[in-house]
Amino acid sequence: MAFLWLVSCLALLGSTSSCGVPAIQPVLSGLSRIVNGEVAIPGSWPWQVSLQDHTGFHYCGGSLISENWVVTAAHCPVKSIDMVVAGLFNQRLPDENIQTLRIAQVFKHPNYNMLTDRNDIKLLKLARPVRFSETVSTVCLPSADDDFPAGTMCATTGWGKTKYNASKTPSKLQQAALPLLANEECKTFWDSKITDDMLCAGANGVSSCMGDSGGPLVCQKDGAWTLAGVVSWGSGYCSTSTPAVYARVTEFLPWIQEVMASN
Repeated sequence: MAFLWLVSCLALLGSTSSCGVPAIQPVLSGLSRIVNGEVAIPGSWPWQVSLQDHTGFHYCGGSLISENWVVTAAHCPVKSIDMVVAGLFNQRLPDENIQTLRIAQVFKHPNYNMLTDRNDIKLLKLARPVRFSETVSTVCLPSADDDFPAGTMCATTGWGKTKYNASKTPSKLQQAALPLLANEECKTFWDSKITDDMLCAGANGVSSCMGDSGGPLVCQKDGAWTLAGVVSWGSGYCSTSTPAVYARVTEFLPWIQEVMASN
């Protein structure tokens, strides 16, 4: 009996420690975009969640960072009656493997400024732990000293609009490969609106769009996908020649760790 208990514990540790390594590997063409999108391989971005209101309407994305916690954008209007849906690929035809989870607590960054879009990050504590599976697992958080240099090819995912004037969001999860920009280069597009707590990517025929907000910008580090940014803001027309802007996760690690540790 003791041996079986030890095996179970080791299995649990193994399932929670392999962040950022999907059981189903994603395939990125490098030319994909969420605007005019490329459909992801089902289950290949297992930390991606959909935030939905009580009617089942998807309004924002998010990322699983532990079995109990999701990170999203502060500007996403999350209410305690909303749901976090994990393991989802097709919004129109969800399968039996999805997990619909209630939200216990919402933690918006105390310094979020809706006028400047600074500190655009929010944590959601789930009412019960998510069950890890082939299509549900966590993304890695970066280390405080992680550097994601300009030119690094990263990936973003979501169910955001594929054209800014589209009447509805796509049914299937979209993915995009896009390069990071240095903040100084990003300022040539957005001037002084760009601050140290922001990270820019795109301007290469790729863009995030409405409905992608709160979702992940992930970069590979040591063979694992790491959460570099959270989809925050960008062109009102989802221009693919203008960089999209993300909350820079390394800047918020102390706050994330403090909230998770004390709740």
